[in-house]
Amino acid sequence: MSSGAIAGIFLAVFLILIFLGVPIYICMMSCGLVGCAILLKSFSAASSFLSDAFINTFTSYTVSVAPMFMLMGEIASESGIGANLFKSFKVVLGRIPGGMGSAVQISCAVFGAICGSAVATSGLMCRVAIPEMKKHGYSDELSSGAVGAGATLSTLIPPSLPLITYGASVQASIGQLFMGGIFTGIVLMLTFILIIQIWVRINPSAAPRGEKTTFKEKMKALKDGYVIEVVLVFAASFIGMFTGWFTPTEAGVVGIVLMLIVVIAHRRFSIKMLGNAILNSLMLAGMMYCLLAGTNVFGKFFTLSGLSTKIGNWVTAMNLSGFAFVMILTVIFAILGCFMDAMAGVLVTAPLFLPILAGFGYSPIWYGCYAVMVTGLGAITPPVGMGCYVTSGITGIPLEKCFKGCVPFIIPYIIVAILMAIFPGIAMWLPNMLYT
Repeated sequence: MSSGAIAGIFLAVFLILIFLGVPIYICMMSCGLVGCAILLKSFSAASSFLSDAFINTFTSYTVSVAPMFMLMGEIASESGIGANLFKSFKVVLGRIPGGMGSAVQISCAVFGAICGSAVATSGLMCRVAIPEMKKHGYSDELSSGAVGAGATLSTLIPPSLPLITYGASVQASIGQLFMGGIFTGIVLMLTFILIIQIWVRINPSAAPRGEKTTFKEKMKALKDGYVIEVVLVFAASFIGMFTGWFTPTEAGVVGIVLMLIVVIAHRRFSIKMLGNAILNSLMLAGMMYCLLAGTNVFGKFFTLSGLSTKIGNWVTAMNLSGFAFVMILTVIFAILGCFMDAMAGVLVTAPLFLPILAGFGYSPIWYGCYAVMVTGLGAITPPVGMGCYVTSGITGIPLEKCFKGCVPFIIPYIIVAILMAIFPGIAMWLPNMLYT
């Protein structure tokens, strides 16, 4: 049997295991290990890949940046600071049509700047934002759609956990990925807000106007919501990192210390809060390290089988343009996103598609930002859009209404994917400006 056939069989087995609910890192490790053993005709040689993957992952200095930012975000979440962000932006934007829906997008982006987890952001906004929107007469579809789509911004806005793990996996600059993620995330956020504005103009009853507030009340809301403090923590960490004052890992530590100072200053600190934050961070870090080790083994298997080369030859034979290939990838990621989160989706596909995209002139930095962005599409689309299931489960909104509410937000993903394919500078101009 040829190596290509073996690769195809194990790729199919991998997908079947995912559909059966097997943890993704176990799928990658098992398929990669057995596949390598068959190709090398030696189980001991293949098992050395697995041991090396764990050793290299757990001793990597680059990967150590992720737990630092995880803890910073968990401190903000457990202390309740994240919940206050929506309350502030609700006051600032509540009077405009669909103002609360727009406030959700900005809140998700800002909370993502100290969290980096879509699951945490979704859970927070489901508990804080949706009850407020229901109270003010927003439709279930608009409320659930705004939260389901907005939560995916956390995977793009630094410190993005998928971007960190992707950068560690392919040895790409974490700083450049962060810079690319910032602008890509802002563009996606603005398109979400645009869709909300179009929605409420077509159907004004979906989002009644909020109460009118004065400029003084808006400023007070921003102050009471700790928006200034959050922005300062973010700025201190990232400006220091990009100016070379400290490394990305040290930037995470600075963020933790500053966030603790904010929490203590506002009397929100407790031993229980800190314990929960540390425990949640350890669980997330463990999952991330296992994913990286699994990706390493799976990538070895793809390299040995030559699957990437075969796909590249197929693309060349079809005379596809870079734009056409990116559009095909958009469909693939939309499907993958239904069954796995952004972090896993990006790690699984990188060994396959990076070499091909390099031939079209797309860089690993561009690919990381693009893949993380478009994988979020699968989280809000049927049949297995996990973002909709989470929103429905927490809020009690019927699942069909959640999916219906998310349908309009598919358009921004497609628009941004097309723009990124035509204008790679959307992801690359900040990294190029700051790192060249």
